[in-house]
Amino acid sequence: MRNPGRNSDGDAASREYCLNSSQSSKSSSESYSSGSNSRLSFDSVTATHTSLRPPDSLSLLKPHRSSDSAFEAIVSASNRRKAPLSFRDFKLIRRIGSGDIGTVYLCRLLCDDACEYAMKIVDREALAFKNKTPRAEMEKKILKLLDHPFLPTLYAEFDASHFSCIVMEHCPGGDLHSLRHKQPSKRFSLSPARFYAAEVLVALEYLHMLGIIYRDLKPENVLVRSDGHIMLTDFDLSMMCSDSIPSIQCSSCPGPHDPTAESLPSPPPKKTKTPAAASPFSCLPNQLFRPKKIQAPSGCQKRLFVAEPVAARSCSFVGTHEYVSPEVASGGSHGSAVDWWSLGIFIYEMIYGRTPFAGATNEATLRNILKRPLAFPTQTPSNASEAHARDLIRGLLVKDPAGRLGSKTGAADVKTHPFFMGLNFALVRSLTPPTVPGVRRHVAAAATSIKQTTRKEANEFEYYF
Repeated sequence: MRNPGRNSDGDAASREYCLNSSQSSKSSSESYSSGSNSRLSFDSVTATHTSLRPPDSLSLLKPHRSSDSAFEAIVSASNRRKAPLSFRDFKLIRRIGSGDIGTVYLCRLLCDDACEYAMKIVDREALAFKNKTPRAEMEKKILKLLDHPFLPTLYAEFDASHFSCIVMEHCPGGDLHSLRHKQPSKRFSLSPARFYAAEVLVALEYLHMLGIIYRDLKPENVLVRSDGHIMLTDFDLSMMCSDSIPSIQCSSCPGPHDPTAESLPSPPPKKTKTPAAASPFSCLPNQLFRPKKIQAPSGCQKRLFVAEPVAARSCSFVGTHEYVSPEVASGGSHGSAVDWWSLGIFIYEMIYGRTPFAGATNEATLRNILKRPLAFPTQTPSNASEAHARDLIRGLLVKDPAGRLGSKTGAADVKTHPFFMGLNFALVRSLTPPTVPGVRRHVAAAATSIKQTTRKEANEFEYYF
């Protein structure tokens, strides 16, 4: 469940493309619940779909889902109907979560009950009354773009009466917040923390390449799939822009904050016209940014792919208080650097079991973020790995966004930090996860306290949005 003290705040009017908005924010105090679905009734309504493509093209649009049995079941069901799916093609099993803009149900296909899905149902009338319709629209817009191993896939979408429904993958492993509380001392050791941080980093890199600033990173929004790998969720506070320009840079050249950077010559960009069909970044939607190649200096041994929406700005207060950056806490404009600040808070909490600036109240937390220096539980790290982790956290939690690690070259800058030394990010999906939910349940079922354990896990695995 979402911690009542760590709800996300969002300005509904800020869900536009790169707006410099100064409108007041609206805070959400709604927490997860598992009560009855009193307002949900589809018995007398006619479902309509809003899919933009024929079902037989779905598998071509989501190459990362080519071996996903749940996704293939959706494609097969759509092909049999020769039309996109509707609400009446699914069977609701139980309610598994409730958030600020919708309720999530565990569901299955009527024609194939082998796979489980998560269906998020949004009451459009209620959202309109709360002035939060743009948030739901932004989330759906982003979900349609995503095709990545660590991000959700929109399996189906349709409307029924005044309800809007989206179907996605169900993650039986819960979220990292609840998983952390099951660890010794309620914190992860360095190895699992490094694993989860690496996968979150890869997901953020992909989002930034699409011009999407996440703005709501926290353990509650990092879900654990059935295979133990992660999936970021909850995109209603995200912001989209179109200024993310991919480029190739030399890793051996001085970084953006290197004082010697100005003394080294940099060759001018090579002017090339690349047709959209032959774009080197064709795995991403071509309309979202302008591809650009930069000629690396002679003698460059290693090149980095860089795509960071550095010009995007918003003045809205969004996010969770313990995770918001200083520029957000002060009410100033912010951009993609807020995600790197949140990554620093995320790594700190994974390793030390708490966030570094939490106060007794939300106001105290914001004051700490602005004024209190970063401190660790002990003066000296226990080993070299923890020293690297602390150095990475310090770089990410620089209060001035201009000097923050990742603010100029994005994930490419963070990936090269010694904390991730020896990790091949291209193969991170092939690594063995620290925890696999199916294995955990199997072991728990064989334990002596089988009934109590099973009941406890049933609750722990019900967290989604």
